[in-house]
Amino acid sequence: MNKIYSALLVLMIFACKEEVKKEISAQEIIDKSIEVCGGQLFQNSLVSFDFRDRHYISETKERKETLTRILKNDTIHLKDVRTSQGLQRFRNDTLITLSDSLANVYANSVNSVHYFSKLPYGLNDPAVQKELIGEIEMNGQQYYKVQVTFDQEGGGDDFDDTYIYWISKKTFIPDYLGYSFHVNGGGTRFRVAYNERRINGIRFVDYENLKPKDSTATIFEADSLYLNGGLELLSKIELKNISVNLDSYN
Repeated sequence: MNKIYSALLVLMIFACKEEVKKEISAQEIIDKSIEVCGGQLFQNSLVSFDFRDRHYISETKERKETLTRILKNDTIHLKDVRTSQGLQRFRNDTLITLSDSLANVYANSVNSVHYFSKLPYGLNDPAVQKELIGEIEMNGQQYYKVQVTFDQEGGGDDFDDTYIYWISKKTFIPDYLGYSFHVNGGGTRFRVAYNERRINGIRFVDYENLKPKDSTATIFEADSLYLNGGLELLSKIELKNISVNLDSYN
């Protein structure tokens, strides 16, 4: 009888160890997601694309970024250049003096487009706080739900925004993301990735940008609303003419 109890005890110990081994943290999920979406390739690259009526260029060298946005037509050539030192605006190659508040607005606008184009890269920035808040089945696949918030220091003007990423348990691809924001009256958005393509090893997607039909809905209800017809299409986020040069700094 003692042998039977001993054998059962050993089995229980191994079962507990196996259960612990299967647990995964939000940090591990994000690390795996970044890796499968491009990983180290993001760190030394020159990426350019068109979004709506503007051209965007991101130059990254050893994690230091220069983000550029260009608007060019028959009468004007505007170029916004954002670095860690701030933003500069050029009109027809002439540097324009901007107020601090206006420069900040332009800098946030430039950063936002580049930020979404590279996701999930950027989710390991020092100001980012990550938490695994659950799991859910969506359209026949299992997903981790990872909440992302930001420290006030280093988190930018929108540090109090909240993001949720729905990351596939099988592929670690972030197929969905949602966020709540507070500027311009605030609100909630839910994005569905589509048209995935790999260019020189880096993943890019377009998004259906959805909003709740009920304006009081929160980000934590977004997946349920999506599955039950509670969202409506607001716009599409489409990147065109994408180019990736991984040899820029060799």
